[in-house]
Amino acid sequence: KTLAVRTLAQTLNGSFARLQFTPDLLPADLIGTRIYNASTHEFSTKLGPVFANIVLADEINRTPPKTQAALLEAMQEHRVSVGGTDHKLPEPFFVLATQNPLEQEGTYPLPEAQQDRFLFKIYVDYPTEEEEMQIIRRVSENKFGKIEPVINAEDILAIHDLVARIPVADAVVAYATKLVRATRPGDPAAPEFINRYLSWGCGPRASINLIRAAKAYAALRGESCVSATDVARMTQVVMRHRIGLNYTARAEGMSTTKVIERLLEETKKYAD
Repeated sequence: KTLAVRTLAQTLNGSFARLQFTPDLLPADLIGTRIYNASTHEFSTKLGPVFANIVLADEINRTPPKTQAALLEAMQEHRVSVGGTDHKLPEPFFVLATQNPLEQEGTYPLPEAQQDRFLFKIYVDYPTEEEEMQIIRRVSENKFGKIEPVINAEDILAIHDLVARIPVADAVVAYATKLVRATRPGDPAAPEFINRYLSWGCGPRASINLIRAAKAYAALRGESCVSATDVARMTQVVMRHRIGLNYTARAEGMSTTKVIERLLEETKKYAD
């Protein structure tokens, strides 16, 4: 995973920082701190490794919530406060994180507010036998090839602006809104199985990111507008980390993936 993210940074011709999250990591180790110079009797600001275009938060659930929360302002506002002074992060700015399985010892589940800052949650399963053989060959023989940049920061920001201007019909926005609101237990729009299996559902940030992701997906397919199919295609990766299963769901072997699949099926009428 680290190699994949590092390679991505190289293709984007951007700066890259890998943060190894550990139980003793402090917020200042991420964002920076004020340092006193005994010779000049003055304080100076030392910015942390979060000041990079692509930041890999490796094993993010290995560190306590206090340190995890240090990324909240950076991910939402693209700036951090050090010693009472705001510092803007470089643009473009991306945070990619990896997690260990939660059942392992020494892990701290990410707070709901922290997870909500991530656009996608992508499951990385084991490779196929043939893929694993290729991985072994490339790593053992150090055959990765030379990575050449294919795009720069200015191009990425221009693409951001282009994607943001892709039109979305009111009916598509309504479909995305209904999907998100249907995940909230107790809401009149929530199906019975949502009330049965979920402790909490998606907030408004999920609706926003669902439309943003659908716009990007439409752009990648060369479409000039967003369809309900684009929204449905992005629902799993946008919503799976924004809903909370209750004890009943876990006892009956339900997963967030199964819940969202069922939700998509029951709200299919709104996409037609």
